[in-house]
Amino acid sequence: MHAQSQYSDSELIQKILNKETALFELIIRRNNPFLYRIGKMYHFSHEDTQDLMQDSYIQAYTHLSQFKNRSSFKTWLSKIMIHECYRKSKKWAETHIESLDKNTLLYEKVGNTETYSNVMNTELKSVIEKSLLEISEDYRTVFTLREINGLSVAETAEVLDISESNVKVRLNRAKKYLKIEIEKSYNREEIFEFNLIYCDVMVSRVVKKIVSISI
Repeated sequence: MHAQSQYSDSELIQKILNKETALFELIIRRNNPFLYRIGKMYHFSHEDTQDLMQDSYIQAYTHLSQFKNRSSFKTWLSKIMIHECYRKSKKWAETHIESLDKNTLLYEKVGNTETYSNVMNTELKSVIEKSLLEISEDYRTVFTLREINGLSVAETAEVLDISESNVKVRLNRAKKYLKIEIEKSYNREEIFEFNLIYCDVMVSRVVKKIVSISI
């Protein structure tokens, strides 16, 4: 097994495109935590988030040749995951709501029945529910991508298709509500972390899907 840090994203992608498909496992392990946070950011349950992650990885794998290094791979993969979240939100809304403003589809709360107890302790769950999940989706999205997932201002702007100045404004407003409540007690890595116990499961699920796919 290759160490995750042995190759850069660009090196991994080139090797995978050269038919070293087993190395896609490193892509999965490297990106599981921040994709998981994106799914939870949109209120999806643990199971739904894992399904969205799997779909995102399959999309990335089948379209890997289209990645042109104009942005970071993390940014490109984030866009795919957010698109999958939007697609599932829209499907849910069309199934459950007769009339809904299209502009709100991205932010519809779905899959909110499962507790977070499997992926975070009770105290952290309480802090997040009382702060992060109660603020505007616009602010929460920027905060999650920028502060938790570590994207740059430019990358966050690209993922969300907004200006860099807008990213900064939303981030400052998010911090106004969240800084005291979260950062005084927890490190960013603790928020919406994808537990390592699920990593092997995700690898297995995705690998089973891609074994018969040719790039």
